[in-house]
Amino acid sequence: MDDDERKRTWSEFGELVNMKPADLEKWLASPESEAAGQHKDGGESTGHASGRRIAEIQHTRKSDLTDDDYLHMRKVVGYVRRHLAQRPSGDVRETRWRYSLMNWGHDPLA
Repeated sequence: MDDDERKRTWSEFGELVNMKPADLEKWLASPESEAAGQHKDGGESTGHASGRRIAEIQHTRKSDLTDDDYLHMRKVVGYVRRHLAQRPSGDVRETRWRYSLMNWGHDPLA
């Protein structure tokens, strides 16, 4: 990944991931977070695992981020953008849609 792509990824990730690491970690510990998303074989959902990785990335100094970290950040940006485009009508406060986004570090009500 070249420097321009890293800069673009860093910027987009920073714009879309609007939950602070402590808030994200607290959210991930909640029953609502654990229930949201697609679970493979009854295990942890993809979004929940991603949320843990996002918090790790947020705790990492920018200069220490790896290409693999940046690839995950790109995945997060893509997921959040796609999911935001599918916003349901009405109050979304207590919806699986919002909870899934929050697992990916984005609270649409923030």
